[in-house]
Amino acid sequence: MAAATRCARGLRLPRAGHGISVLTAAPAVLQQHRQVHHAVIPHGRSGRSSVSGIVATVFGATGFLGRYVVNRLGRIGSQVIIPYRCDQYDLMYLRPMGDLGQLLFMEWDCRDKDSIRRAVEHSNVVINLIGKEWETKNFKFEDEFVTIPQSIAQISKEAGVEKFIHISHLNAHMRSPSKYLRNKAVGEEVVREEFPGAVILKPSEMFGREDRFLNHYANMRWFGGVPLIALGKKTVKQPVYVVDVAKAIVNAIKNPDAKGKTYALAGPHRYLLYDMVEYIYAVSHHPFIPYPLPRPLYRFIARFFEMNPFEPWLTRDKVDRFHTTDMTFPDLPGFEELGIAPTPLEQKAIEVLRRHRRFRWLDAELEEAKPKTHPV
Repeated sequence: MAAATRCARGLRLPRAGHGISVLTAAPAVLQQHRQVHHAVIPHGRSGRSSVSGIVATVFGATGFLGRYVVNRLGRIGSQVIIPYRCDQYDLMYLRPMGDLGQLLFMEWDCRDKDSIRRAVEHSNVVINLIGKEWETKNFKFEDEFVTIPQSIAQISKEAGVEKFIHISHLNAHMRSPSKYLRNKAVGEEVVREEFPGAVILKPSEMFGREDRFLNHYANMRWFGGVPLIALGKKTVKQPVYVVDVAKAIVNAIKNPDAKGKTYALAGPHRYLLYDMVEYIYAVSHHPFIPYPLPRPLYRFIARFFEMNPFEPWLTRDKVDRFHTTDMTFPDLPGFEELGIAPTPLEQKAIEVLRRHRRFRWLDAELEEAKPKTHPV
């Protein structure tokens, strides 16, 4: 009886009208000064119907990387809050990724701090995946990669969030020719200032079924060939599989030693851009017709694509970013420290490129062709 009394005192239910009560966390379990609810105490067998104890708010969940992160969190029984600004139909593919009641969708305004606060106040983990490859009249790169992450990190710190994970880029640097990468570098600094214990992940260009990397080069066949600056022989890329990055995010949540660290996430092999694009066309069974294009002319052509009022297929910044050699960070931890073996491009490229094959080659076996690797 005495033991039951002690448990009842230590396990107080939240007050009525407290919003999403199942998301509140306990000091004993999550080391936060919050009330506890049985829904966040880990229990059950592993799987989507269990409860992992992780309550994560994922900003940018409707993007390329976001769907893989939500799926990974859902499959271990995490509760995921998904703030969104898009149409309801853009959320439909996320709904089957968690058990009943485990995925919670809420509208939010990225410029309204109260809206951000409502999204994070019940979470013990916040993941920032917000980003876009082109600027719009309403949102510039500075808004996407600096201002909004700064607000989220600041409010998450004030709300007592235990772990904050921010996604940057491997080539983020203040002196990069790409405005996208320059703002990514500034974003890392402001997030670290607002949330010193934040975990920053720096993935290289990611490839996967819905990517804008391998698919981008494969679609260039419609333009009569592949334009490359210096034929792509002065650019070295080290692409990373998107599922590996999603695994790294989940493992960083579970790893108590990850707090305050920056991880460089790149694939196991480095390739000359020329060799990598040649391999893309070998797998998709299309003739590879490269031709050199000077950077000023390439950027001039990209300017016309930017006039597209919807999603521009090519931008001047994308030209600079794709022709930037991937940096190496031997002093930073990577996949190995998170217990992940990175997947090589040769193993998963067929999943991305099969859709680009003609009908007669659709089920053809993967040939022995492999891209030439560049020493790390």
